[in-house]
Amino acid sequence: MLELKKISKVYITDSFRQKALDDISINFRSNEFVSILGPSGSGKTTMLNIIGGLDKYDTGDLIINGVSTKEYIDRDWDTYRNHRVGFVFQTYNLIPHQSVLANVELALTLSGVSKKERRNKAIKVLTKVGLKNHIHKRPNQLSGGQMQRVAIARALVNDPDILLADEPTGALDTETSKQIMNLLSEIASDKLVIMVTHNPELANIYSTRIVKVLDGHIIDDSDPYDGESEEKKQAKDKKTNMNFKTALSLSLNNLMTKKGRTLLTAFAGSIGIIGIALIMSLSNGIQKYIDKTEKETLSSYPLTIQKESIDMGSMLVNMSNNNKKTNYDDDKIHSVNIMGDMFTSLSNKVNKNDLKSFKEYIEKNDEIKNYVTDIQYGYNITLNIYKNTKEEVLRVNPTTVLDAVGMGTNGISGVYSSYMSNYDVFYELIDNENLLHTQYDLVSGNWPTKYNELVLQIGENNEIVDYSLYSLGILDQKELKEQFNNMTSGKKVSFDNHTYEPKDLIGLSFKLVLNTDFYTKTGNIWIDKKDDEEYMKKIIDNSLELKIVGIIKPNEEAVTGSKAGGTVGYRHDLVTYLIDKINNAEITKEQKNNQEINVFTGKNFNTKSFDMSSLSREEMMSLSTLSQTELASYMQTMKENMQATYEQNLAKLGISDLNDPSSISIYPKDFDSKKEIENIIDKYNENRKEEDKLTYTDLVGIMMSSVSTIVNVISSVLIAFVAISLIVSSIMIAIITYISVLERTKEIGILRSIGASKKDISRVFNAETLIEGLVAGVLGIVVTLLLNIPINIIIKKIVNISGIASLPLSGAIVLILISIILTVIAGFIPATIASKKDPVVALRTE
Repeated sequence: MLELKKISKVYITDSFRQKALDDISINFRSNEFVSILGPSGSGKTTMLNIIGGLDKYDTGDLIINGVSTKEYIDRDWDTYRNHRVGFVFQTYNLIPHQSVLANVELALTLSGVSKKERRNKAIKVLTKVGLKNHIHKRPNQLSGGQMQRVAIARALVNDPDILLADEPTGALDTETSKQIMNLLSEIASDKLVIMVTHNPELANIYSTRIVKVLDGHIIDDSDPYDGESEEKKQAKDKKTNMNFKTALSLSLNNLMTKKGRTLLTAFAGSIGIIGIALIMSLSNGIQKYIDKTEKETLSSYPLTIQKESIDMGSMLVNMSNNNKKTNYDDDKIHSVNIMGDMFTSLSNKVNKNDLKSFKEYIEKNDEIKNYVTDIQYGYNITLNIYKNTKEEVLRVNPTTVLDAVGMGTNGISGVYSSYMSNYDVFYELIDNENLLHTQYDLVSGNWPTKYNELVLQIGENNEIVDYSLYSLGILDQKELKEQFNNMTSGKKVSFDNHTYEPKDLIGLSFKLVLNTDFYTKTGNIWIDKKDDEEYMKKIIDNSLELKIVGIIKPNEEAVTGSKAGGTVGYRHDLVTYLIDKINNAEITKEQKNNQEINVFTGKNFNTKSFDMSSLSREEMMSLSTLSQTELASYMQTMKENMQATYEQNLAKLGISDLNDPSSISIYPKDFDSKKEIENIIDKYNENRKEEDKLTYTDLVGIMMSSVSTIVNVISSVLIAFVAISLIVSSIMIAIITYISVLERTKEIGILRSIGASKKDISRVFNAETLIEGLVAGVLGIVVTLLLNIPINIIIKKIVNISGIASLPLSGAIVLILISIILTVIAGFIPATIASKKDPVVALRTE
């Protein structure tokens, strides 16, 4: 059944040539026990490997059942090793991380045998070799003899025609050796058993035929055979058939038997996935926060239309057009005209909006109510609010803090004044109470319900800036001035912190003085008396009292709102009250009834200079009755108001028309509502002349555009980091897979010896990398979700934003798929390297 015809094999290492077999010819019977004896290096193991199809001969022919193997391809040799030959090695060559049963099942697994059938066959053959009670043990739990029995069972499980044993008793004691030899002798009753051994004693006792080899030649054969008397058997042609499902099952079994290593490898491979998932979590959370901020910002900051405005959009377009690239032929430096376009834009693009008509339009348009939380109408008025005290005249709005220390607009530092003037202590509350209540929490007292009731807003940490305390007259401005003087003179200054009970602040009252109250009529003109302290005390005493009735602070989740606190909010109906009172004042009526005469000079508005000689006798007599102070006030009033116009006088007195606001502030519900409001404004402009169209600058839109640009830049940077992480992750997986190949080299040799093809080996490692990729991906997602918990806690503690790290489900699935794909791709080259390993060399690897 087996014939070696003039077989030769030469091993070449660098310049060294060693002839392992030299023109050997021998025939074997279908059932006999052949022992091959010879010293080390004689060629006996090479002969065994060539017979087993593990090694290739150089010349000659190996004939199996009358069929030459000269035309055999890799797949034919794989089939031959799987079905016709069984190997038994001196070192057992069992896979240590698999059970006895799994080791024996390997050959059947490669044959594509079903799980139930291969289990039954494996148990049957293990019973035959006396290991029925040890099938679930690992090899390291067995004795040497038992491990060799497992190797014999593995060799027999596929019912091969030939059993090849390479020093099967070399590592065993005498008694165990006898047991193994008895077993092999029994097997030889119906199979061809070829054994390589150094032990002639055992060979003489158990073998039916002894072949001696020396220096690559057969020097003796105790029972030669010419091969003519035996009937040729039909060669088995069943191919090995390990599909990917079987490879996946085998790989999963391998990985499950070494869970610790699998998890460590998966964790190493998941590092890149964790990095990407964390970036995706933060990016997703930040984007959600930006979306939330947009909505809250748009619901807190209105789309404002001014009566007079500059078309900033057109100006920016004109200026940006000048940035177009121009190619000059010379090497000189050229100026670019920006200022001219800017001046042109400033002078020509001042738009006057008819807010009176637009106010009527939106009040009649019910559609706009679906998109707004509030609409506020602004007027050119000033709230002159004073501290409610008879001891002093202290104006708290507009604030006098900077004037008190000499840092006002006319003081030593206009820079400080410009900076602090943006900090208004008094502000108008939005009319939408529901929106107001969602943005602020009531700390103490009540929300204002009447026009003369106020509410004090403190910071989120229950704090009030001392600037507000000085402005409101709660802290003494004189002490502040003394501290400032000490500081400017080089003395060390410390400011004390103050603590208040809510009841100390609720109930604080102020007085509202009208612009028209500052003037009293002397003769035929109205004189400014705001600097007359006695006069002001009387006016303040009879003015409207404003009272703080509640304390509020920003809601914890609110995006807007002062963190420090100290502002005072008033209702819109206080504005309507103020306008109504001013419009009904005596000086207002006089000015409106006689629009050609300036009430502050008694002269026609066309008169732009003052001359005492032009006064009538009655006017001179009236002046003679005035005190020196009053006369000085008279002269000052005449001087300040001679250049005034009728419109300027109306503004000075704070005269406004409730139907003709100076600004309209529209609060959208959200970003989509803002677009709908813009559409409504466009509809308003459709049938109007160009000069009558409403124009405005969308500052919030510009701001959001800038934010979007920043987010896009950040996203690009994150994508770059993701790309780097993916590359690093892929390289790491490739290295880990290659290390796994190196560590499992002997296992590759074992699989090849029992019939695994190169594709099978590649498929096993590809299946293993797929599983590793899946485990790495899932592990990466799980670790990310766990890390997101402390990350969210830390971010919440630092910036008070909840749930900023949030990994979307779709992102998690995509990352797992990426992990699998990358792992398989990264493991492809190592798997290919594994498949090309020489099985003989692989089996010798320790």
